Amino acid sequence: MGVLGLDRRTTGETTGRLAGRTALVTGGSRGIGRGIAERLGRDGARVAVHYGSNEAAAKETVAAIEAAGGEAFAIGQELGVPGDAEALWAAFDAHADGLDILVNNAGIGASAPFATITAEEYERIFAVNTRAPFFLARLGAERLRDGGRIVNVSTGLSHAAVMPDLMAYAMSKGALDVFTRYLSKVLGPRGITVNAVAPGIVDTDINAGWLRGNDEAWAGAEAMSALGKVGTPEDIADVVAFLASHDGRWITGQWIDVTGGSLA
Repeated sequence: MGVLGLDRRTTGETTGRLAGRTALVTGGSRGIGRGIAERLGRDGARVAVHYGSNEAAAKETVAAIEAAGGEAFAIGQELGVPGDAEALWAAFDAHADGLDILVNNAGIGASAPFATITAEEYERIFAVNTRAPFFLARLGAERLRDGGRIVNVSTGLSHAAVMPDLMAYAMSKGALDVFTRYLSKVLGPRGITVNAVAPGIVDTDINAGWLRGNDEAWAGAEAMSALGKVGTPEDIADVVAFLASHDGRWITGQWIDVTGGSLA
């Protein structure tokens, strides 16, 4: 919060509490990832904005961070393909020397129902949502400075079967949750925390087709939340920023519900 309780997004205030740190946000060009990248940038981190295919969107995110007084650069690499982690880190290394914050946000946000999903789609979902974060963290660990942070973006669906048609997607994120807990033990001796944040329904482009402009769908999404609202990227980004900060130093190995009480 800024002066007199005004939000930093309104005042343009930069906190600097992550000054001197470097962050990588996968899928940072749009939606929740962009919200996280911009928030970390406002907090003073130098942000690597990763994108899979939409370079223009990544450059827009970089420009927004720079306009707010921050520093950022874009790196492109498709995930879910052989050699993806190695190629992404090679691109990162061309711009930065070491890492402090890794946010595994990129993911495939939907899947076909159990009765119709193909083996190819199933494998693709796990390749992007589960395998890519695993190997990005494994190769990133040697770049991550002691006392660093890893935040994995999960989903509320990994803890509640409220949308059965998204079974494979939920499964891929459930595996990410297990990875989060185990990795916290592996990296804990270096003072590195590892946590997962789990959004619910968030107003992003990926949900635009069924949510925006559909009053009934919007009302249904609001009704799922104990707070009676549809989430925003900023709602998720602020929790990630807390975990990335010094204030979040004593939280690790946790799955954190940021669904607005949809699972209450």
